[in-house]
Amino acid sequence: MAERVAEVKRDGTDAMSRRRLLGTAGAVGAAGLVVGGGGGAFAAHAVRKEPAALAGVGSASVLFHGKHQPGIAEPAQACGHLLAFDLAPGADRKAAAALLRRWSATAAELMAGGTPKDDATGIALDAGPSSLTVTFGFGRTFFDRTGLAAKRPAALEPLPAFTGDALDAGRGEGDLWVQIGADDPLVAFHALRLLQKQAGDAARPRWQMNGFNRAPGATAEPKTGRNLMGQIDGTNNPKPSDPDFAERVFVPDDSGDWMAGGSYAVVRRIRMLLDSWDHLSLERQERVIGRRKSDGAPLSGGTETTPVDLNKIDGNGALAIAGDAHIRVAAPESNRGAAMLRRAFSYHDGFRDDGAPDAGLLFIAWQADPRRGFVPVQRKLDRGDGLSRFLRHESSGLFAVPGGCAEGEYVGQRLLEG
Repeated sequence: MAERVAEVKRDGTDAMSRRRLLGTAGAVGAAGLVVGGGGGAFAAHAVRKEPAALAGVGSASVLFHGKHQPGIAEPAQACGHLLAFDLAPGADRKAAAALLRRWSATAAELMAGGTPKDDATGIALDAGPSSLTVTFGFGRTFFDRTGLAAKRPAALEPLPAFTGDALDAGRGEGDLWVQIGADDPLVAFHALRLLQKQAGDAARPRWQMNGFNRAPGATAEPKTGRNLMGQIDGTNNPKPSDPDFAERVFVPDDSGDWMAGGSYAVVRRIRMLLDSWDHLSLERQERVIGRRKSDGAPLSGGTETTPVDLNKIDGNGALAIAGDAHIRVAAPESNRGAAMLRRAFSYHDGFRDDGAPDAGLLFIAWQADPRRGFVPVQRKLDRGDGLSRFLRHESSGLFAVPGGCAEGEYVGQRLLEG
């Protein structure tokens, strides 16, 4: 984890790329990485330690090569695209390897602020890298399509059904998964467009989802992000400084297989029933979450970062944090220590036939093993979370995201050439 954090460049001192020469001015202010989290499985956003000067937003960059893939522990950007591909009929292991080689080379160049030589789109010609990250993963079916079923990890077993699921199979799973994030929407779209074009005859788009977060520097001082319910969301996420962070998020280096240094991503589109939520009083909304809406402080007292006291009794002799409050049901203490790193984007896809907003959360949870992270927490939420009445899980996917690659290598090479 430390290796990847160290690779995040926010001082603008790396070599000037063609895109940066054309359009980026100024140096980005030094910004440390703080991964925040809302007390459980429901969304969390990594936030920047310091707001960067506007001129520095475009020049911030993240290295593609490293021990872990980018886009896992880095701060979540202002704009995100999630998409899945299915391998085309007849595309085999060799075709998949060639595709990952193309994609990896393009991602590395774009994240450095470069322009691939065959790119004539001009979409981001005058922009810097804008903290662009590109992350690749494999779905369960990928291994059957490529004759690698014997190397499919046990942790990639299908997620169990949950009572609150209303899943659209056409918008879930897939052979290949790509996550793109950037602080400039044009930079993010540019990466999306190039990867889609480079899929060529090897893979076909299965689904795509687009999301957003608060732009860096939009607040006077650093703040944990808010979700579309208006709640501060991202306070108690696992932090890189936690002694067990790597153990929770990444597959151990000594695992001895191709997933060493990798992680598993659970991806869910969660629609928020915003009209119903907005009809609740402020007091009721806060009791459902277990935190004050204004500043994110737990109802057990203190400030946003004060540890939650699940045993606190209020002046009426009742639990300060209600029995079905989200932060209680999702807390590691309520789930035998189970936790995950949530790195999400909000979305709004227009309005439904009844006029309700089709909006909510593109939930991405990272963990070393979903059987010890997402699954036990979601089971608990499924049974007793007061927030679940205002949510609909409408799509789902689970992807094995291999470790990072060195220069001259491509993502997944240990699997595809091992």
